[in-house]
Amino acid sequence: MNGADILIWINGNMVGSQRDVTLDEATAEIDMSSKDERERRVIGGRYSANISLDALYVPSDTAYPALKAAMRNATLVEVVRVEEGAVLESANAVVTSLSEKGPDQDAATVSIGLAIDGAWVSGS
Repeated sequence: MNGADILIWINGNMVGSQRDVTLDEATAEIDMSSKDERERRVIGGRYSANISLDALYVPSDTAYPALKAAMRNATLVEVVRVEEGAVLESANAVVTSLSEKGPDQDAATVSIGLAIDGAWVSGS
């Protein structure tokens, strides 16, 4: 699959001019070992998911102001993951970071960090 076929939408609007997206999922381990055995025993603990997204800075992009407002007001946004034009899953998220980069003689970009609140919902 081409990475260009994986897109992130925020509050019903596609984040414009996406260049890179990373989806990280993790499960913390809980150590259930005891003195009875030498081997370590673990079970799954808290689940977490994060998204980091880079895009070209496009002032007219409708998703970016929504992200900025959510960041400044500490409100959740709806994140939708789309692959090859089909909705794969959705979740609510808090915007954890937002930065703009304006290098000399190069494209202006934005970097966005999102922490998923709760679970992903398939096909929503």
